[in-house]
Formats: sequence, structure tokens, C-alpha cells
Amino acid sequence: MDALLIEIGTEELPPRSLRALAQAFGEHLRRGLADAGLTEADAPLAVFASPRRLAAQVANVRPQAADRPAERRGPALKAAYDADGQPTRALLGFAQSCGVDVSALETLETNKGAWLVYRHTQAGERLTDALPRLFDAAVKALPIERRMRWGDGEHGEFVRPVHWLLALHGADVVDFTRFGLSSGRATRGHRFHHPQPLDITDAARYAEQLMGAHVVADFAARRQRVADCVREAAAALGGQAVLESALLDEVTALVEWPVAVSGGFDADFLAVPAPVLIAAMGAHQKYFHVVDDEPRLLAHFITVANIDSPEPQRVRAGNERVLRARLADARYFWDTDRQRPLIERSAALDGVVYEQRLGTLADKTLRVERLAGLLAGELGADAAHTVRAARLAKADLLTHMVGEFPELQGVMGAYYAQHDGEPAAVCAAIREHYLPRHAGDALPPSERVTVA
Repeated sequence: MDALLIEIGTEELPPRSLRALAQAFGEHLRRGLADAGLTEADAPLAVFASPRRLAAQVANVRPQAADRPAERRGPALKAAYDADGQPTRALLGFAQSCGVDVSALETLETNKGAWLVYRHTQAGERLTDALPRLFDAAVKALPIERRMRWGDGEHGEFVRPVHWLLALHGADVVDFTRFGLSSGRATRGHRFHHPQPLDITDAARYAEQLMGAHVVADFAARRQRVADCVREAAAALGGQAVLESALLDEVTALVEWPVAVSGGFDADFLAVPAPVLIAAMGAHQKYFHVVDDEPRLLAHFITVANIDSPEPQRVRAGNERVLRARLADARYFWDTDRQRPLIERSAALDGVVYEQRLGTLADKTLRVERLAGLLAGELGADAAHTVRAARLAKADLLTHMVGEFPELQGVMGAYYAQHDGEPAAVCAAIREHYLPRHAGDALPPSERVTVA
């Protein structure tokens, strides 16, 4: 039995959902094939995902499902014959619908009476007949929040416009039409390194042939390649790259042929808090930051290009120019925000609605402040520090920095509080009070945060 390969070629897919889309497509396709008797439920499955394609490869797919016994129940025996023992219209109609004579029907005894049934062998469904239906079901089941229409809208919906459709069973094309396209064996290689169409000779050689066209189709293999080339580039700079998992996944979903390019920025920017620089590099630019053995942030970054450029210095210069502007903005926010004490911003929270029925953030702050003070006294925590932390906890939401980098709420509040001379315990409580941010995250160690 040969492998079945289905590839949907598209415009650039959303990076954050790419891997989940490919996995869902493959699993739904395999389940449909198994339900149709064309493969086993545990048949080996390989999924492929890159910015321009979703693909699934299911092993051991039959060209036709096995024949199976089938039984079709007709009228009850007592309603099948009249008083003279002649077939009734109900019985004759049932036999005619089955395409057989009444004599070909059998009697089925049940605890609810006897019935006439037609038993026969049903031919197994052919893959060529089943695949269009199974493909539609797999596409419909994908976790796509918003589906797109393109052109005149008559070719269906998908997460992005579809430009080609590949369907192979072994070396044979499985013909069907979807999205206004006929399936075939042609795919596309890398947009720049191999722009011409590429014919896949056999479903089993898909990943191998795409690799020759400068596309690492397997997401996990491409992710490892990204990690390896980023580590190597950081080592050449005398540092270590910090490979945060979510960023690594996103970068992997943005490239088909990853090539690491190192760059640097003015060391003067290191005066800005490291979390800000890291957010500017990672969240905004999709760069990996570099640290030394301490680990202290270094004035370097690693970006991953989707092309093996003959002029990497131009790629480096372009990325450095973009990052320089980002960091200049961040330094401006840092300098500007520190000109106004955090406590002054707390009063302005009365202009920020928390929830329509619960008032503003200033109202919430006052409630938390009062409750925290009472609980701190009961639990033996430092009441003054606890109340002060509650008063300042949300004030950084009104800073320029948190407006630009919302993920730094709490973190920047701690930096600004430290600059204002607040006690270290208060600064720590401001930083920690959002913990845990997600399942499995660390709990706040400070007793003042536990109280609040």
C-alpha cells in the first residue's frame, strides 16, 4: 500500500496557528480515511507546514476499501404478505428499491418480531471517489477563526487564498477539483531560490524533493535548523542565544529556508532596562537576543532570514536600521516616563474604565488597597508596604512604555518605582502581582503580593 499525500499551496499563512492547522488537517484526513476503510486508525502520519503550504502524508492507504457484508432492513414480515400470501405493495417496493426479486430477501428474527432483509456484499469505496468528500470534511474541521474568500468568491473559503493543490497516492495523481483548482503533482519550491514549479514523483519523496528546492517542509526539522543556526551565530559573537519557545515557533513558521544573520546595536541602549530591549527585539522584530555567561544582555541580536542572500551585509544593515529606530523609541519612553513619579499616575486611573458595573481602575485600586491593608494586619505582613504596592500596582498602565509594550505591565512599574525611591519590597510586589500569567507559571514569592 502506498502513501497518500495532500498539499494545499497558499499565500502566506498566519504563523502562530500554522503548526496547529497542519496537525488538525492531517489528523482529520487520517480519521476520515480510516472510517472509510482505506487505512488504519493508527496509520503513520506526517504533517508538513511552511508559510506557503499545509500538507499531510498518510501511510498505507488502500486504493479501494475492502468489500463488506451489508444488510438492509425492509418491512415487517406480517406486513409483507396479504391474507392470500401474496407480496404486499410495501414488500414489492422494497425489493424493487434493492434491485432484486422478492425471493432474494431473507427473514430476520428479532425480539420485536420478524423482518425481511436484503443481505449482500457491498463493494468497498474507491480512494478516487472518497477523497473529495474526505478532503472537504478535513478542511471544514480546521480551527480557522476567520475564513477568506478570494476572486469572485465562488471557489470556497480557506484561511488564505489557495494557489495550487497536490494529491498523490504513491506515484499516481488523485484527480479532483477544489478551490477552482485541479489537483496534480506540481508544488512550488522556495519563492526566490526555486521559483519554478516542482513535480513530486512519489508521495514518499515529498520532503526530500522539496529540500532540493530550498524548502524544509517538516516543521520540527525546520525548527531544529533555526535553533542550530541561531546558536551557531551567537557563539561566533562570543555569547549565547536565548531561544524562547514561542518565539522559536513563530520564527519557524515565517521561513522555509532559515539562514541566521547576526547584527548589533549601540551599546548606549543597554542603559534601557533589559526587558524593554528584549521585547523590542523579540515581540516586535522576531529577533533572538544574545547574553554572556552572567547572563547579561549583549548589544547583539540574531535574525533569521528566509533566503541565503549573496549580500548578507545588506540584510544585516537593514535589520540594524529598523532595530535602531525601535530602540530609540524605547529609550525616549524610558526617559520620558521617569520624569513623572509613578504615584502621580495612580490618580489618573480614574479615567480608565475597569468594568462598567465596577467602576474605574482607580476604584479597583482603592478596594484592593483597603482589603490588602486589612489582610496584611491579620497575617503579620508589612501593612505599609502592602498598601503602597496596591496603590502603585496599576499606575504603569498609563506610561508610554507599557502603552507600546503591554506585555511589560508590572515589570516597568517595578523599574519606575525603584527610580522613584520606593522600598525594594514594594517594587518586587508591583513586578510580581500579575503572577501567575498563565498555566504553569511561577507563583508570586512576596507575601505582600499574596495578601493583595
